[in-house]
Amino acid sequence: MTERPTHPRGWVSIYAISFILLLGSGIAFAFAARGLLESTRLMWTSTILSGLAIVLSILTVVLPRR
Repeated sequence: MTERPTHPRGWVSIYAISFILLLGSGIAFAFAARGLLESTRLMWTSTILSGLAIVLSILTVVLPRR
């Protein structure tokens, strides 16, 4: 019985993009907090960037690697 070699799952490049989006989210959140939440635009930016990072992270596991 021969075992098929297992390939690692996930795309490192998409993980890197996801991490950059998460950093951007943190920076936007920090600027929003520093400005005492005067505008909700930075909070929405932070939320959207976080959501995109989560979606990309899930896609790296779901998408097959060639």
